Amino acid sequence: MIDSHCHFDFAPFCDDPEHYLALSHQAGVGKIIIPAVGQRNWQAIRDLSARFPNLYFGLGLHPFFSAEHDVNALIQLESELAMEAEQREKKQSHCVAVGECGLDFAIVNADRDQQISLLAAQLQLANRFELPVILHCRKAFPELLRVLRQNMPVAGGVYHGFSGSHQQAVQLIDLGIKIGVGGTITYRRANKTRHTIAALPLGALLLETDAPDMPVAGFQGEPNRPDRLVKVLGELAAIRTESKQEIKQATSLTTAELFRIPI
Repeated sequence: MIDSHCHFDFAPFCDDPEHYLALSHQAGVGKIIIPAVGQRNWQAIRDLSARFPNLYFGLGLHPFFSAEHDVNALIQLESELAMEAEQREKKQSHCVAVGECGLDFAIVNADRDQQISLLAAQLQLANRFELPVILHCRKAFPELLRVLRQNMPVAGGVYHGFSGSHQQAVQLIDLGIKIGVGGTITYRRANKTRHTIAALPLGALLLETDAPDMPVAGFQGEPNRPDRLVKVLGELAAIRTESKQEIKQATSLTTAELFRIPI
């Protein structure tokens, strides 16, 4: 399996990455993709992926931390992505996406115009460097859809932590965006999301944990971990018609193809 969204540079993982990678491998999670939050962790995730060959990363400006993104942030992001592109030609880069980026209007006093501007610019950078995007969205779906349609991601992307309606999922899929399936579906009360995920094409789905956030049912109050991706897989198999093995193979292949990583 591939965990398509895990903040592996955060605590507790950063304190003992070998231990948590061993747990992940024992659970059948072979690769992890780490999204950035901003300039402050670009180097940390690059260093982690250099130490551990099964880690990959995205570079981007997370909307939740938009107050930290100064006027030079986009210039620096462009420079970092250009450097990674040169390394990629030499097969020496583990940068596989632009992100985490998106819109978060749930923040108190959110600067919506700034967020929209940053997202549009990052989508354009993703297109320039032919990278998929890792999307975050809270309380801003219509605006996100509009920006996506104005800046169509040529290499696709994933809407992580999806918990919306079937109509919203189809609108994203029509734009070439995959649906990130995480711990939400492990809660029986999340009927809308469970029904939506059960009805979508299997080829549109990726597995994720968002660890250490978005805990799976039964582990509330604890940091989530990438090895608990197996819980997400199990619940996905319980609400769909395909077997666990079919889902594991399909989601792994889809993730590997989207981010162009070896399976």
